[in-house]
Amino acid sequence: MQVFRSLPPTEHRLPCALTIGNFDGVHRGHRALLERVRDVARERGLRACVLTFEPHPREFFAARNPGLQAPTRIATLRDKLQALSDAGIDAACVVHFNDRFASLAPSEFIRRILVDGLRTRWLLIGDDFRFGARRQGDFAALKEAAGPLGFEVHSMPTVADAGLRISSSAVRAALARGQLDEAAHLLGRPYAISGHVVHGRKLGRELGFPTLNVRIPHGRPALAGIFVVKVHGLTGQGGAPLAGVASLGTRPAVETAGAPLLETHVLDWAGHAYGKLVRIEFLRKLRDEAHYDSLDALTTQIRLDADQARAHFATLPASRHP
Repeated sequence: MQVFRSLPPTEHRLPCALTIGNFDGVHRGHRALLERVRDVARERGLRACVLTFEPHPREFFAARNPGLQAPTRIATLRDKLQALSDAGIDAACVVHFNDRFASLAPSEFIRRILVDGLRTRWLLIGDDFRFGARRQGDFAALKEAAGPLGFEVHSMPTVADAGLRISSSAVRAALARGQLDEAAHLLGRPYAISGHVVHGRKLGRELGFPTLNVRIPHGRPALAGIFVVKVHGLTGQGGAPLAGVASLGTRPAVETAGAPLLETHVLDWAGHAYGKLVRIEFLRKLRDEAHYDSLDALTTQIRLDADQARAHFATLPASRHP
């Protein structure tokens, strides 16, 4: 999949079937939208394309309005782009959402972005899609412009499961409750975070529990706490995952006002991991983060967490054991 960090340069502007959205988590509802775009693109000889935004528009507006609350993030940009690629999308355009973009009139958005910038021939949107300054643009505005400007526009109703709407909000709520099975059901896959292993403070190594550290590039992950996990990426491409226990959050046990970090202790494993791309798959929440009065108390708790993780894996059938 090609990734453009803006609109494609002129020489890469190919006629496309397009959908637009934040696609946080790329859940089952998103997948239905993406698969329809992919299928139409194949039928009509078009490029299957997604227009998405960074930062999330609600993050942008919350930063300028103290009374607004930005949503937590389900996925990093890396993981979102990988999920879009897995869905068969040919090109993703990640537009920087800023004051200039937010102030585009709906008619200007249609002409400059959809027609001139992306050469849209077929457009599919969700039934709640709004665009342009003050969210004034809607399906009716797109429908009116489509014929004269040479593209088709269609909408897709919200995907539901047993009467419940599948949405990023529902995934966030499940993650906030630590209900990883429910989140996996909504996503259509186990919840995971990927990233390159970076150097940390080495405190885990000093305590006897070395960790793989993965930075969270946004400030408010949808999940926090201590978890049983599987670690992918340390045994070669296609290799078996390893068992682990992970902390995701701001580390109140060792610092205040820390930036979010994913720290994973791989059980019964030693090796070089710095710089490697790993994927941490979350299986079960053990507890919330907590503060400890001493490093001895913290070490005791980490040992208990590791023992609980081992006990969890001991209950799995051999076919599911890392």
